[in-house]
Amino acid sequence: MKIVGVRFKPAGKVYDFDAGVFVLKPGNPVIVETEQGLGFGIVAVPPVPREEIEDTTIRLYKKVFRQATEKDFQQREKNLEVEKAAHAFCLECIKELDMDMNLFAVESTFDGSKLTFFFTAEGRIDFRELVKILVNEFHTRIEMRQVGIRNQAKMCGGLGRCGRELCCSTFMEKFEPVSIRMAKEQNLSLNPTKISGLCGRLMCCLTFENETYQELKENFPKIGALVRTPNGDGKVIRHNVICNRIAVRTDADQEVEIELNDIEIVRGQ
Repeated sequence: MKIVGVRFKPAGKVYDFDAGVFVLKPGNPVIVETEQGLGFGIVAVPPVPREEIEDTTIRLYKKVFRQATEKDFQQREKNLEVEKAAHAFCLECIKELDMDMNLFAVESTFDGSKLTFFFTAEGRIDFRELVKILVNEFHTRIEMRQVGIRNQAKMCGGLGRCGRELCCSTFMEKFEPVSIRMAKEQNLSLNPTKISGLCGRLMCCLTFENETYQELKENFPKIGALVRTPNGDGKVIRHNVICNRIAVRTDADQEVEIELNDIEIVRGQ
């Protein structure tokens, strides 16, 4: 048995399937069996023997049903049209019912048997009346899914303050915990407008270099430590980790930046 990794959304989670007899390469469109019926996905990880996968659990893998055909692409385009119409109709209903919710995406299963409406809201929403209207309009199963603001940014996409597409919508498969301490470790401005992403939360990229900064800082004296420098004794007031330098305020009330190798720690490490 060979296991192939399939992704259903850009930067989405990669799911494992039994490749069967198909010869697949990354980028190949495939139709796979899922718990909700057949699904349209793109091969993200080429097939590998099951023995090479570090998975100690014994589980059954759903199979790749077939490689996608022109008819499957037409079905996909049809689903996109239905999703667009459902999104517009649901927005009108939300406005008429005066509901405090932000609908931002609609997804259809490949066979069109179910529509999932994604929204954000401050608290719990009673959407029973809305679901009744949607069922009567589209005659299919309806699921209302409330998600967090980070997931909204991932699904909608956009440009970050760096000028590049959002990391979460291009390559991040899951969200890692982000804390203000990471910004402090990297000597970044703690101004919320400068360290927050489009979602209003701390930028995910703060986690990318945090481990490197922590490793580099292991050899640095703590802020406030007393050190001896070629310019005299003083107190550490700032780290310049990338350049391997520290800023010291000397006893003569002068601020100097010195190579880490040129100082001697007196007290406070």
